[in-house]
Amino acid sequence: MRKYEVMYIVRTDVEQEQLQATVEKFQGIITNGGGEVTKHDMMGKRRLAYEINKFRDGHYVLVHFNAEPAVVAELDRVFKITDEVIRHLIVNDVA
Repeated sequence: MRKYEVMYIVRTDVEQEQLQATVEKFQGIITNGGGEVTKHDMMGKRRLAYEINKFRDGHYVLVHFNAEPAVVAELDRVFKITDEVIRHLIVNDVA
């Protein structure tokens, strides 16, 4: 398994329960695919550097995990079709 890091930004107009459900959905994709979450950090609401889809703020979430490349491909696919997520970035964790 390889080490990865993903940061994603969730819209601020979602309720707290929906935010938790979105976070748990992505953690479930990682764990159901045979990966493991090593660190999970909800960084809270922060101001975006520029406006994205008419949003100026977002809830930032940072996750470090170990998984196979197929899990990362599935995670990326689900990020793209999830309406609550404004932006996401998955990178190899070299540290």
